[in-house]
Amino acid sequence: MEIETIHRKVVILGSGPAGLTAAIYAGRAQLDPLVIDGPQPGGQLTITTDVENYPGFAEGIMGPALMEQFRSQAERFGTEIINVWIDSVDLSARPFTLNAKSSADSDEIIKIIKAETLIIATGASAKWLGIPGEAPVPEGLGGNGVSACATCDGFFFRGKPIVVVGGGDTAMEEALFLTKFASKVTVVHRRDEFRASKIMQDRVLAHEKIEVLWNTEVKEIHGTKETGVESVTLFNNVTNETTSFPTEGVFIAIGHEPNTKLFRGVLDMDETGYLITEGRSTKTNVEGVFASGDAQDSYYRQAITAAGTGCMAAIDAERFLAEHEGDAAAAA
Repeated sequence: MEIETIHRKVVILGSGPAGLTAAIYAGRAQLDPLVIDGPQPGGQLTITTDVENYPGFAEGIMGPALMEQFRSQAERFGTEIINVWIDSVDLSARPFTLNAKSSADSDEIIKIIKAETLIIATGASAKWLGIPGEAPVPEGLGGNGVSACATCDGFFFRGKPIVVVGGGDTAMEEALFLTKFASKVTVVHRRDEFRASKIMQDRVLAHEKIEVLWNTEVKEIHGTKETGVESVTLFNNVTNETTSFPTEGVFIAIGHEPNTKLFRGVLDMDETGYLITEGRSTKTNVEGVFASGDAQDSYYRQAITAAGTGCMAAIDAERFLAEHEGDAAAAA
């Protein structure tokens, strides 16, 4: 089987808000961008339900529908989107080389992609417990009472009792934020002390709306598609007691993992794996490679901020290409 070679001025890894915004800008600049879908086309918004905090949609919009709008707009300006799995990359020289397979399980390279510039918008994935009821709808209640983002979904739980799972700073921040909406926040932690910074612990332990269940694990989430979350099964790992605990929402706050393993040892990243960019730009330590969205943002992690950095990355790529126009042959 002959391996197809594709050569583009701009290649974008990821098709969430950052990747598709980059594609819109690159397309309008007539840079003929290629977007590589990745394992989750459309990004994390495709597993959410109502999105009410993205500007321009006064009545809100479903996450998958919002990403369809992004996709259609990118394609309108000439973006090509392909669904392949990038197996390896060579960023040692321009054009950069990306080796693509049909899926993660395949052993065969089917495409070689040459990129004069590369925009990384691979996002980050929330860490999950892996328990029954946690998966996205329709298999579970993910996006229908189960969330990993208080900023995104807290508003939907006004006046409702909710559970937050975790013991680090992320869990403390989520719990405190959710007190603005919930009638009560119960923090469930599997140990007898938090891992969070002392100042965050003190704020949580002193808050009148927050109760902590120590040495406790969530084993299952219960509810229906129509009613959402109704209760959780709790297990006390000291007494070995199992109980049913009523709640109308579950926030999993055990951290996120950036989808950047492909670039370990090649691009600068922090200890967690978030790509490090230069100043207020999206430039990485390799010239011509830019990072946007949740792959480089461990702080905000919002669709609107991801889209903003996608715009920045496309502009950075466009300017880089203009400055290096004579350095390489024009893309095919």
